[in-house]
Amino acid sequence: MKYVTYLCAMVCMLAFSNCNSGSASMEDDKMEMNEGKDMKGKKGMKGKKGKKGEDAAPVLKVGDVAPDFSLKGVDGKMTSLADMKDAKGYIVTFTCNHCPYSVMYEDRLIELHNKMSAKGYPVVAINPNDPAAEPKDSFDGMVERSKEKGFPFPYLFDDGQKIYPQYGASRTPHIFLLDADRKVRYIGAIDDSARDAEKVSKRYVEMAIEALEKGEEPTPSFTKAIGCSIKKA
Repeated sequence: MKYVTYLCAMVCMLAFSNCNSGSASMEDDKMEMNEGKDMKGKKGMKGKKGKKGEDAAPVLKVGDVAPDFSLKGVDGKMTSLADMKDAKGYIVTFTCNHCPYSVMYEDRLIELHNKMSAKGYPVVAINPNDPAAEPKDSFDGMVERSKEKGFPFPYLFDDGQKIYPQYGASRTPHIFLLDADRKVRYIGAIDDSARDAEKVSKRYVEMAIEALEKGEEPTPSFTKAIGCSIKKA
Protein backbone atom coordinates (compact mmCIF):
# COMPACT_ATOMS: atom_id res chain seq x y z
CA MET A 1 0.00 0.00 0.00
CA LYS A 2 2.85 2.35 0.83
CA TYR A 3 4.42 1.55 -2.54
CA VAL A 4 1.19 2.45 -4.39
CA THR A 5 0.92 5.74 -2.50
CA TYR A 6 4.55 6.55 -3.29
CA LEU A 7 4.05 5.69 -6.97
CA CYS A 8 0.99 7.97 -7.23
CA ALA A 9 2.90 10.81 -5.64
CA MET A 10 5.76 10.37 -8.09
CA VAL A 11 3.37 10.42 -11.08
CA CYS A 12 1.85 13.69 -9.86
CA MET A 13 5.28 15.26 -9.46
CA LEU A 14 6.42 14.13 -12.90
CA ALA A 15 3.39 15.77 -14.51
CA PHE A 16 5.00 19.14 -13.77
CA SER A 17 8.64 18.09 -13.74
CA ASN A 18 10.00 19.18 -17.11
CA CYS A 19 9.08 22.33 -19.00
CA ASN A 20 10.96 21.15 -22.08
CA SER A 21 8.50 18.29 -22.46
CA GLY A 22 5.52 20.58 -21.94
CA SER A 23 5.45 20.65 -18.16
CA ALA A 24 6.69 22.96 -15.44
CA SER A 25 9.95 22.40 -13.58
CA MET A 26 10.38 21.28 -9.99
CA GLU A 27 11.48 24.83 -9.27
CA ASP A 28 8.11 26.03 -10.57
CA ASP A 29 6.31 23.73 -8.14
CA LYS A 30 8.38 25.19 -5.30
CA MET A 31 7.45 28.69 -6.44
CA GLU A 32 3.80 27.76 -6.45
CA MET A 33 4.01 27.18 -2.72
CA ASN A 34 3.96 30.98 -2.57
CA GLU A 35 1.01 31.27 -4.94
CA GLY A 36 -1.52 33.78 -3.73
CA LYS A 37 0.92 35.58 -1.44
CA ASP A 38 1.21 39.29 -2.14
CA MET A 39 4.70 40.78 -1.99
CA LYS A 40 3.59 43.83 -0.01
CA GLY A 41 6.09 46.62 0.18
CA LYS A 42 8.33 45.04 -2.43
CA LYS A 43 8.77 47.29 -5.45
CA GLY A 44 10.59 44.94 -7.77
CA MET A 45 13.32 42.37 -8.12
CA LYS A 46 17.02 42.87 -7.62
CA GLY A 47 19.46 41.94 -10.34
CA LYS A 48 20.68 38.37 -10.06
CA LYS A 49 24.30 37.33 -9.80
CA GLY A 50 25.88 35.82 -12.86
CA LYS A 51 27.70 32.50 -12.91
CA LYS A 52 30.96 34.11 -11.78
CA GLY A 53 29.31 36.37 -9.23
CA GLU A 54 29.11 39.43 -11.49
CA ASP A 55 25.97 41.57 -11.34
CA ALA A 56 23.49 40.89 -14.11
CA ALA A 57 21.68 43.75 -15.83
CA PRO A 58 19.09 45.34 -13.52
CA VAL A 59 15.46 44.48 -14.13
CA LEU A 60 12.44 46.75 -14.18
CA LYS A 61 10.93 47.80 -10.89
CA VAL A 62 7.55 49.35 -10.18
CA GLY A 63 7.93 53.03 -11.05
CA ASP A 64 10.50 52.49 -13.82
CA VAL A 65 9.75 53.39 -17.43
CA ALA A 66 9.66 50.27 -19.60
CA PRO A 67 11.31 50.21 -23.02
CA ASP A 68 9.20 50.06 -26.14
CA PHE A 69 9.88 47.42 -28.77
CA SER A 70 9.11 46.48 -32.33
CA LEU A 71 8.42 42.77 -32.64
CA LYS A 72 6.92 40.56 -35.32
CA GLY A 73 3.45 39.30 -34.53
CA VAL A 74 1.55 36.24 -35.69
CA ASP A 75 -0.14 38.48 -38.27
CA GLY A 76 3.26 38.97 -39.91
CA LYS A 77 3.40 42.66 -38.99
CA MET A 78 5.77 44.51 -36.68
CA THR A 79 4.06 45.80 -33.55
CA SER A 80 5.14 48.29 -30.89
CA LEU A 81 3.41 49.90 -27.92
CA ALA A 82 3.65 53.26 -29.70
CA ASP A 83 1.35 51.85 -32.40
CA MET A 84 -1.50 51.69 -29.88
CA LYS A 85 -2.36 55.38 -29.93
CA ASP A 86 -5.51 55.28 -27.79
CA ALA A 87 -4.20 52.97 -25.06
CA LYS A 88 -4.33 54.15 -21.45
CA GLY A 89 -1.91 51.39 -20.55
CA TYR A 90 -0.60 48.00 -21.59
CA ILE A 91 -0.76 44.52 -20.07
CA VAL A 92 2.60 43.27 -21.37
CA THR A 93 2.55 39.52 -20.86
CA PHE A 94 5.50 37.20 -21.43
CA THR A 95 3.99 33.81 -22.30
CA CYS A 96 4.49 30.90 -24.69
CA ASN A 97 2.93 27.88 -26.37
CA HIS A 98 4.31 24.92 -24.44
CA CYS A 99 4.35 25.82 -20.74
CA PRO A 100 1.39 24.24 -18.90
CA TYR A 101 0.98 27.36 -16.77
CA SER A 102 0.74 29.52 -19.89
CA VAL A 103 -1.76 27.08 -21.36
CA MET A 104 -3.84 27.14 -18.17
CA TYR A 105 -3.94 30.93 -18.38
CA GLU A 106 -4.82 31.24 -22.09
CA ASP A 107 -8.59 31.51 -21.62
CA ARG A 108 -8.13 33.86 -18.67
CA LEU A 109 -5.76 36.00 -20.74
CA ILE A 110 -8.34 36.20 -23.54
CA GLU A 111 -11.01 37.18 -21.01
CA LEU A 112 -8.67 39.74 -19.44
CA HIS A 113 -7.97 41.35 -22.81
CA ASN A 114 -11.62 41.46 -23.84
CA LYS A 115 -12.57 43.07 -20.54
CA MET A 116 -9.66 45.47 -20.07
CA SER A 117 -9.02 46.53 -23.67
CA ALA A 118 -12.47 48.10 -23.56
CA LYS A 119 -11.12 50.29 -20.74
CA GLY A 120 -7.97 51.11 -22.71
CA TYR A 121 -5.63 48.42 -21.36
CA PRO A 122 -4.96 45.79 -24.05
CA VAL A 123 -2.97 42.61 -23.54
CA VAL A 124 0.27 42.50 -25.51
CA ALA A 125 1.64 38.95 -25.42
CA ILE A 126 5.31 38.20 -26.09
CA ASN A 127 6.91 34.77 -26.50
CA PRO A 128 10.42 35.07 -25.01
CA ASN A 129 11.57 31.48 -25.54
CA ASP A 130 14.29 30.35 -27.93
CA PRO A 131 12.87 27.72 -30.33
CA ALA A 132 16.28 26.04 -30.37
CA ALA A 133 15.70 25.21 -26.71
CA GLU A 134 11.95 24.57 -27.04
CA PRO A 135 10.78 23.80 -30.61
CA LYS A 136 7.12 24.10 -29.61
CA ASP A 137 7.70 27.81 -29.13
CA SER A 138 8.69 28.49 -32.73
CA PHE A 139 7.10 31.36 -34.64
CA ASP A 140 5.13 28.89 -36.79
CA GLY A 141 3.92 27.25 -33.59
CA MET A 142 2.80 30.66 -32.32
CA VAL A 143 0.81 31.27 -35.50
CA GLU A 144 -0.86 27.88 -35.18
CA ARG A 145 -1.66 28.31 -31.48
CA SER A 146 -3.06 31.79 -32.03
CA LYS A 147 -5.42 30.45 -34.69
CA GLU A 148 -6.48 27.52 -32.51
CA LYS A 149 -7.35 29.75 -29.56
CA GLY A 150 -8.47 32.81 -31.50
CA PHE A 151 -6.20 35.19 -29.61
CA PRO A 152 -7.76 38.68 -29.83
CA PHE A 153 -4.51 40.34 -28.73
CA PRO A 154 -1.11 40.77 -30.42
CA TYR A 155 1.10 37.71 -29.99
CA LEU A 156 4.70 38.75 -30.65
CA PHE A 157 7.99 36.87 -30.98
CA ASP A 158 11.04 38.08 -29.05
CA ASP A 159 13.39 36.99 -31.83
CA GLY A 160 16.94 36.87 -30.47
CA GLN A 161 15.63 37.22 -26.90
CA LYS A 162 16.43 40.94 -26.74
CA ILE A 163 13.32 42.26 -24.99
CA TYR A 164 12.56 39.98 -22.06
CA PRO A 165 15.94 40.69 -20.33
CA GLN A 166 15.21 44.42 -20.55
CA TYR A 167 12.00 43.85 -18.62
CA GLY A 168 13.41 41.25 -16.28
CA ALA A 169 10.81 38.62 -17.13
CA SER A 170 11.75 35.24 -15.67
CA ARG A 171 8.60 33.14 -16.04
CA THR A 172 5.84 32.34 -18.47
CA PRO A 173 3.43 33.86 -17.83
CA HIS A 174 4.88 37.07 -16.33
CA ILE A 175 2.90 40.33 -16.31
CA PHE A 176 4.15 43.92 -16.53
CA LEU A 177 1.29 46.42 -16.31
CA LEU A 178 2.31 49.78 -17.79
CA ASP A 179 0.47 53.08 -17.88
CA ALA A 180 0.20 55.32 -20.95
CA ASP A 181 3.70 56.68 -20.32
CA ARG A 182 5.06 53.11 -20.09
CA LYS A 183 5.63 53.54 -16.36
CA VAL A 184 5.51 50.16 -14.61
CA ARG A 185 2.59 50.05 -12.19
CA TYR A 186 2.35 46.32 -11.41
CA ILE A 187 4.58 43.26 -11.89
CA GLY A 188 3.79 39.59 -11.29
CA ALA A 189 0.99 37.08 -11.62
CA ILE A 190 -2.39 37.47 -13.31
CA ASP A 191 -4.22 36.20 -10.26
CA ASP A 192 -3.74 34.09 -7.13
CA SER A 193 -4.65 30.64 -8.47
CA ALA A 194 -2.55 29.44 -11.38
CA ARG A 195 -3.82 25.86 -11.46
CA ASP A 196 -7.53 26.39 -10.83
CA ALA A 197 -9.47 29.31 -12.29
CA GLU A 198 -12.43 28.41 -10.09
CA LYS A 199 -10.39 29.15 -6.96
CA VAL A 200 -9.27 32.65 -7.93
CA SER A 201 -9.95 35.12 -5.13
CA LYS A 202 -7.66 37.97 -6.17
CA ARG A 203 -7.43 39.13 -9.78
CA TYR A 204 -4.22 41.11 -9.40
CA VAL A 205 -4.11 42.73 -12.85
CA GLU A 206 -7.76 43.76 -12.74
CA MET A 207 -7.28 45.10 -9.22
CA ALA A 208 -4.28 47.15 -10.36
CA ILE A 209 -6.17 48.64 -13.30
CA GLU A 210 -9.14 49.48 -11.11
CA ALA A 211 -6.78 51.34 -8.77
CA LEU A 212 -5.24 53.27 -11.66
CA GLU A 213 -8.69 54.23 -12.91
CA LYS A 214 -9.38 55.72 -9.48
CA GLY A 215 -6.09 57.60 -9.46
CA GLU A 216 -4.70 55.30 -6.78
CA GLU A 217 -1.58 53.17 -6.49
CA PRO A 218 -2.13 49.45 -7.09
CA THR A 219 -2.05 47.26 -3.98
CA PRO A 220 -0.29 44.93 -4.29
CA SER A 221 2.03 46.36 -6.93
CA PHE A 222 4.21 43.24 -6.98
CA THR A 223 3.48 39.52 -6.72
CA LYS A 224 5.53 36.45 -7.53
CA ALA A 225 5.04 35.19 -11.08
CA ILE A 226 4.11 31.50 -11.21
CA GLY A 227 5.15 29.54 -14.30
CA CYS A 228 7.91 27.95 -16.35
CA SER A 229 11.39 29.38 -16.60
CA ILE A 230 12.24 31.16 -19.85
CA LYS A 231 14.09 28.85 -22.22
CA LYS A 232 17.49 29.77 -23.66
CA ALA A 233 19.59 27.71 -26.06
